[in-house]
Amino acid sequence: MIGIKIDKSMFFDRQKVLKAVDAGVRKVLSKFGAFVRTVARSSIRKRKAVSQPGQPPSSHTGLLKRLIYFGYDTSRKSVVIGPTPLRSEAEAPPLLEYGGRARRKNRKGKTVIATYRARAFMGPAFEEEKKKLPELWQNSIR
Repeated sequence: MIGIKIDKSMFFDRQKVLKAVDAGVRKVLSKFGAFVRTVARSSIRKRKAVSQPGQPPSSHTGLLKRLIYFGYDTSRKSVVIGPTPLRSEAEAPPLLEYGGRARRKNRKGKTVIATYRARAFMGPAFEEEKKKLPELWQNSIR
């Protein structure tokens, strides 16, 4: 009878590979989220003047800059980046990013519909950092 010896070093440990891939994905997407957050925060200037439509918004109190976070979602293997909503101002970040209409009370207490023009800050930050993703993925799985 012919004896065959199987060299186990020629096979790989599936769990070990999956664990390495998960760690690499988490690391790359977390870095990407941090970079996008940093670029978005730095694009928002703290000043009293109103920014021009199409330019990043001005932050009069600095609150918008402080509320931009990122988080890695382990179940979806994705990263979420953006401002956290405030209680009554929950519609403010989307209005700044995309523009639109919202009900507001004017100085006399009368409800009016205000129109906002887009002052994107997250989209441009994402696009700027997206160019660097291939470099982040390089040698990310070990």
